[in-house]
Amino acid sequence: MPAVSTPLESAVADYLRAVTLERGASPHTVRAYRADLASLVDHLVARGAEPDPALLDLEVLRDWAWAQRDAGLASSTLARRASTVRGFTAWLARTGRAAADAGARLRAPRPDRSLPRVLTRAQVDELLAQLADHASGGDPAALRDVAVIELLYASALRVSELVGLDRGDIDHERRTLRVTGKGAKERVVPFGVPAGRALRAYLDEGRPALVSTVDARDGQRPTGAPHDAVFVGARGQRLGSRSVYALVASLLAELPGAGPSGPHAFRHTAATHLLDGGADLRAVQEFLGHASLGTTQIYTHVSAERLASAYRTAHPRA
Repeated sequence: MPAVSTPLESAVADYLRAVTLERGASPHTVRAYRADLASLVDHLVARGAEPDPALLDLEVLRDWAWAQRDAGLASSTLARRASTVRGFTAWLARTGRAAADAGARLRAPRPDRSLPRVLTRAQVDELLAQLADHASGGDPAALRDVAVIELLYASALRVSELVGLDRGDIDHERRTLRVTGKGAKERVVPFGVPAGRALRAYLDEGRPALVSTVDARDGQRPTGAPHDAVFVGARGQRLGSRSVYALVASLLAELPGAGPSGPHAFRHTAATHLLDGGADLRAVQEFLGHASLGTTQIYTHVSAERLASAYRTAHPRA
């Protein structure tokens, strides 16, 4: 783990000292705890989430747990890491570093559940129609939310890639985005006509209203409000990953389906729908920015499972 520099890393260091001094944990156990919690810190950094123990919640922890599972860790390792995080969040609550124990209901993903959450096309269409209807009155935040979800699905963006977009990264004529993915690797991804319309409406009508928000206390623009960030919050500052997580979680809360309800669900969905539509696996790999084709191959299993499910449901002799 890098030198302590964030509230979360400081809390981890304090926790490791506590388990050593108060519980007499062995050096081997402390090393395992350190590695487990470092994986959580690294996940939050990669997702662009706020590294603050007070802001941890169950959805973020579940997203981390599924990312660990997707990385191919053994079921025993997944179970141990989930247990470590539960102990850590319980300690955060006990010591007043967090208002509640965010990990109390965290469970390691079952090893036999290897398929990510994927929405149906009907579910995606319904969600986007609801958002568009809400934005029809011109509310700036609603216009932004439509554009956020359209791009998450249309371009299969990671949340860190989405919130890191600047206006100069958009090529409206070619309908492409320049995004910076894992390992600071840049790639160019397309977006479709509906996403282009939503993005243009937000940039023309929603974003100017959000950026022009003034501080009621002194009548000045909030300090550091960016002029290049595509997506901004209510105070005109760059939209944070946590806000996107909250938006997606609220949209998916009532929908059936297993797996976490974070922004990655739209990335999984986009990849699966591309393969369902006949896209080449290597093209999808490039689209997603995966370093390994093996990472992309999970979506072939998703497509196969969806086909098998449809067969069992619809075929008269299934």
